[in-house]
Amino acid sequence: MGKSAAKKAAGKMVETIVEHTPEQVKDKLKEKAKEKFVEGVQDKVEDGIQSKADEASEHLESTKEDNAEKVHAKAEEAKEKVQDVLLKVREKLGKAKEAGEEFQDKLSSSKSDGVKSVSHLKGADEIKSSMEIKSSTEIKSSTTIKSSSEIKTISSR
Repeated sequence: MGKSAAKKAAGKMVETIVEHTPEQVKDKLKEKAKEKFVEGVQDKVEDGIQSKADEASEHLESTKEDNAEKVHAKAEEAKEKVQDVLLKVREKLGKAKEAGEEFQDKLSSSKSDGVKSVSHLKGADEIKSSMEIKSSTEIKSSTTIKSSSEIKTISSR
């Protein structure tokens, strides 16, 4: 007997059994069959939901790890950029400091070259007023100026 012949024979036996089974037993069998069907569907739905939840959980974990790696990489990149900026600022400040020191040195050396500073300038109270200026009568004339023969020299003493 092949598989199909066995199925046919089993099917005929079930039909015969169903025909001779009392109605109360048939109703109970129908209820049991419904319960088994519902349980089977519930199991399949639960399994499907559980597998979808597992997939979602794995996907979420994978996404979380990817995001963590991206954030770490971005933080590392930002740290390097900040360090570069700070180094450039440090170099510029160093150059500014050197330029300031050179400028200070030039100012210091120019003071010794005879350039007057603010402290060497006369104040308003040191300037002569009109009362202190000589009048025309006090100015020497050509007759009061000594001639070259009247001037004492170092050798003539």
